[in-house]
Amino acid sequence: MTDKYNVEAAEILANEALRSPISEAVPIYEQLLSTFPTAAKYWKQYVEAHMAVNNDDATKQIFSRCLLNCLQIPLWRCYIRFIRKVNDKRGNEGQEETRKAFDFMLNYVGADIASGPVWMEYIAFLRSLPAPTAQEESQRMTSVRKIYQRAIVTPTHHVEQLWRDYENFENSISRALAKGLVSEYQPKYNSARAVYRERKKYTDEIDWNMLAIPPSGSSKEEMQWMAWKKLLAFEKANPQRIDSASANKRIVFTYEQCLMYLYHYPDIWYEYATWHAKAGSVDSAIKVFQRALKALPESEMLRYAYAELEESRGAIQAAKKVYESLFGDGSNASALSHIQFIRFLRRSEGVEAARKYFVDARKSPNCTYHVYVAYAMMAFCLDKDAKMAHNVFEAGLKRFMHEPGYILEYADFLYRLNDDRNIRALFERALSSLPPEESVEVWKKFTQFEQTYGDLASMLKVEQRRKEALSRTADDGASELESSLHDVVSRYSFMDLWPCSSNDLNHLARQEWLARNINKKPDKPTLGIEAGSADKTTSGVSSNTNPPAKVVYPDTSKMTVYDPRQIPGPAALAAPSASGTLPYSGPFSSNGPPNALNDILKSLPPAFAAFIANLPAVEGPSPDADFVISVCLQSNIPAATGKSGTAPLPLQSGAAPSTSDLSDSSKFRPRDRQPGKRKDMDRQEDDESTTIQSQPLPRDLFKIRQLQKARVGNSSRVTSSYTGSASYGSALSGDLSGSTS
Repeated sequence: MTDKYNVEAAEILANEALRSPISEAVPIYEQLLSTFPTAAKYWKQYVEAHMAVNNDDATKQIFSRCLLNCLQIPLWRCYIRFIRKVNDKRGNEGQEETRKAFDFMLNYVGADIASGPVWMEYIAFLRSLPAPTAQEESQRMTSVRKIYQRAIVTPTHHVEQLWRDYENFENSISRALAKGLVSEYQPKYNSARAVYRERKKYTDEIDWNMLAIPPSGSSKEEMQWMAWKKLLAFEKANPQRIDSASANKRIVFTYEQCLMYLYHYPDIWYEYATWHAKAGSVDSAIKVFQRALKALPESEMLRYAYAELEESRGAIQAAKKVYESLFGDGSNASALSHIQFIRFLRRSEGVEAARKYFVDARKSPNCTYHVYVAYAMMAFCLDKDAKMAHNVFEAGLKRFMHEPGYILEYADFLYRLNDDRNIRALFERALSSLPPEESVEVWKKFTQFEQTYGDLASMLKVEQRRKEALSRTADDGASELESSLHDVVSRYSFMDLWPCSSNDLNHLARQEWLARNINKKPDKPTLGIEAGSADKTTSGVSSNTNPPAKVVYPDTSKMTVYDPRQIPGPAALAAPSASGTLPYSGPFSSNGPPNALNDILKSLPPAFAAFIANLPAVEGPSPDADFVISVCLQSNIPAATGKSGTAPLPLQSGAAPSTSDLSDSSKFRPRDRQPGKRKDMDRQEDDESTTIQSQPLPRDLFKIRQLQKARVGNSSRVTSSYTGSASYGSALSGDLSGSTS
C-alpha cells in the first residue's frame, strides 16, 4: 500500500480542513475524497462546511455526488436536515418536497440497523402536518400507520420503541380497531425483533469508521472482510422469511454498505455482480461491473469476468469493447490479453478474424512465445490444421530459440504428431544454441524422449552427452560424469512405477547429494559459540576470519542432561548425594563451581552469595514456585553487615538447619507425616531434627508472616540472628526460632 492511502495522514488533513475557511478547505476535501470516495464521514464534513455558510448550490452538488454511494445514516440525516431547512418556508409545496425526501431516504437506507431514528423523525414530521379537514386528518393517520407498519417489521435498534409507539398510536385512534391491527402485526414484529438480535451480533463486529484502502493482508482487514462475509451470508439466508423482493433489497443494501469499506476488494465486486446475474438481473450485474472497473481500473480479472458476462448473454460487440480496453494504447498490452482476445475472436468471429489479429499481435513489443504457442495449439486442436500449427511453431523458433519453455512446448506438439525425426532435430538445434545452465530441462526432455522412442545405445549416448554438458556448470565435473544407480532408476521407471522402494529412492537421492558435496568443507561454527574456542584462540590456533552467519549453534558442552527419573518435589531434596551437595549436577555440584562462577560469587555480598547457595534444585524446565519460595524463606541467611570485598560464605553442603514448630503456639503447628502413621497435632514435638527439604510446605504464608512480626518484639535473639535475611526469608523466620536456639 502506497502513501496515497495513509490513513493517519488523511485524518490530519480532515482536521486541518475542519479548522480552515471554506475556500481553503475545498481543495483539501477534494483531495481526500478522490482517494477515499466512499468515506461518508469526509463527505458529511465537507457538506456541513458548505451548509454552515449557506452555500445551497454547492451543498446540492455534493449530495448528488455522494448519497447513492455512501449509504450511511449520519450522512443521510444531514441530507434531510438540509431539505427541511430549504423547504421550511415554502408551505405545502415545501412539505411535499420534504415528504418525498423522507421516502427517498427510507427507500435507500431504511433497512439499516441504525435507521430507527429516521423512521421516528419521519413519523413525527407526518404527525406535525396540518390537517384542517376530517378527510385530510384521515389521510394523515393512514400515512402514519403505513410508516409505522413498515418500521416495526424492520430489524433496527429501535424496533421495540417503535412497536410501543405504534400500539399507543392505534389505541389513541380506536381501541377496537387497534386490537385487530396489533394482533395482526404482533408475529411480524416478534420476527423482526428476533432477527434484529441475530443481526446485531454480526454488525457489532464491523468497524464503521474504517476507510477503504487496498488490501494489505493485515489481521484487522482480514477480520473486517470475514465480518462482512458473515453479514452477507446472514442476509442471503433471509432469516425473517420476507418476500423475495424485500429480501433482495436488503441484500443489495448490505453489498452497497460493504463496498463502502471493501472498495478495493475485487472479490466483493465480482460476488456482487454474479449475485445479480444469478438473481436474474443481468443489467444490474453489468452496472456493478462498470462501477468495479472504475474503482479498480488495473484489475484484469474483473475485465475478463465482465467480458464473459457480456459474451454469455450474446452481446458480442460489448464484450469486444471490454477486451479492447485491456490493450489501452497498445504499448502496455500483455501477452495474456493478446491470447485471450485471439480466443474470443475465434469463438465469436471465426478462424480468419483470429488469424488476422495474430499477425498483428506478432508485431507487438510485448508479444512473447506464449502467443505463438497459444495460436498454434488453437489451430491444431480447434481447426484441426496440423500444418498451420507446425508453420507457426517454426516461425516462432526463429525468434524464441533461446527460450527453453518454447522448445519444450514445440517438442510436446511434435510428440502428438509422433514425429520422432523432427523431435530429435529440434533437440539438436536447441541444445547447440542454449547455454548449459539453461538447458537442464531440455536435456531432461531429450533423455525421456530417447527412453520412449530410442534403443539402449541411443539412451546411453544421450545420457552421457547430458552429463558432459551439465558437468561444465557443476563444481565437481568429474563426479557428474560417473554413472550411478540413480540413472538406472530413471531409465527403468514408468509414470508412478519405480524399480525400487521409496526408502531406496530416498537413500539414492541422499547419496547423490553427498557425492556432490563430498569435497566441500563443513562450515565452522561462529566464534565464541564453539566449545573451547576461547582456548584455541589464546593458544595461537588460527580461526576462521569470516565465520558463516547461516546457523549459530549452542555450546552443548556446558549443557546438563535432564533426568526424568528424578524424584519430584521435596523428596528429591531430602536425599542428598554422598558428598553432601545438592542432588543435581549444576553450578554448585560437589566438584565446586567453575572458575567463572567463583569469580562472580566473590564479587557478591555475603548474604546474596549465601542466598544463591541455598537455592533448591529445579525440577524440569520450570520449577515449583511455591516450593522454591518456601525453601528460600526457611534458609538461614547471614546478616549483610560485612565489609565490602569480604569473600562469600562457603557453599552449603549437607542438610540445612533443622526446624520445629512455632514455640508456644498452638494455632499453627505443621503436621509430620510418616508412612502408615498419622501423628496427632497435640502430641509432643519430634525430638529428631529434620532437614529443611524434608519439612512440609507452608500452607498460609500470610499467617506465618503475621506471627513472625508479633514475635519480633518478644525475642531480641531471634531479631539479631535474622537481621540480614529480611529481604529474603523474614516471612518464615518465626517458625525457625525453636531450632536456632
